[in-house]
Amino acid sequence: MRDVYKRQRRFDERALALQRRGWMSGYPPYRGQEGSQVGAAHALAAEDWLVPTYRSNAMQLARGVPMSDILLFRRGYPEYASDHDLNVFPQAVPIATQIPHAAGLGMAANYGDSEEAICCYLGDGATSEGDFHEGLNFAGVFEAPVVFFCENNGWAISTPRERQTASDTIARKAEAYGFEGVRVDGNDPLAVRELVAAALERAREGRPVLVESLTYRQGAHTTSDDPSRYRDEPAALPDWRTADPLERYDSFLREEGVLDDDDVTEIEDEVEAELEEAVEVAESAPEPEPGEVFDPVYAEPTPRLAEQRARLEEFADREDRRDLER
Repeated sequence: MRDVYKRQRRFDERALALQRRGWMSGYPPYRGQEGSQVGAAHALAAEDWLVPTYRSNAMQLARGVPMSDILLFRRGYPEYASDHDLNVFPQAVPIATQIPHAAGLGMAANYGDSEEAICCYLGDGATSEGDFHEGLNFAGVFEAPVVFFCENNGWAISTPRERQTASDTIARKAEAYGFEGVRVDGNDPLAVRELVAAALERAREGRPVLVESLTYRQGAHTTSDDPSRYRDEPAALPDWRTADPLERYDSFLREEGVLDDDDVTEIEDEVEAELEEAVEVAESAPEPEPGEVFDPVYAEPTPRLAEQRARLEEFADREDRRDLER
């Protein structure tokens, strides 16, 4: 699990820097949540499915998704065009829409008599959406093999947890749907891995689980957000909740004698090389044609679709000519 040490943090830092220079339009930082996500990702078996959202990039990287795929997605390229064959759904950007999908995927696994389990990532704000109720209700009724992995980072965009739900814990919400809810220290990747692995085994037996991973969002909700306008220092939360998980894990690894300065240098060099290659791959991707937006929409082009495609291509050609004239 050395991924948690540097790889995910450096990707987050580099992606944030790329966005700030206009390389991509927006980016959701996850600094402070690396231990939670990597621990959960390492609990999944090869055949299990991950259903992610926009902030679960650390989880996707630990699962094996190439850095370049995530960067391309942020530049507007579809994830389903990726050439990896991992059991990872495309990121869900609207809040909570992935939760019913995960329940349906679990029901499909049951119908196919499969041993797959599904890990559905969500944030604490998603638990106040209707999709959360519907997805967990279906999972409970149909005994879908799903672990709903909720990272409680303290904030639903600019709304603190206590203002967006009156439940004393998020884990307790599972009781309404007839299955278990558990909590874990999300800044301890080993504890997260152990608990999520056990939850996945229960899910395979037809007992869904809601996991509440207690962590803290150190930065902004997205690059369009200014947390200084609504958030003071996290004085109300205990130190273990707001402490940096990488510093904590680094201390543990050094105390156990499995990490030293030479290892750190080697890891940093490997990560920087991987990042450079990922950026090059993303920058070398061909620009899509405007009409391609319709390609995955219909099985066969309709006359109306053909007309729209032609108008888009005509518009693009006209803009290209204007650029040349300038």
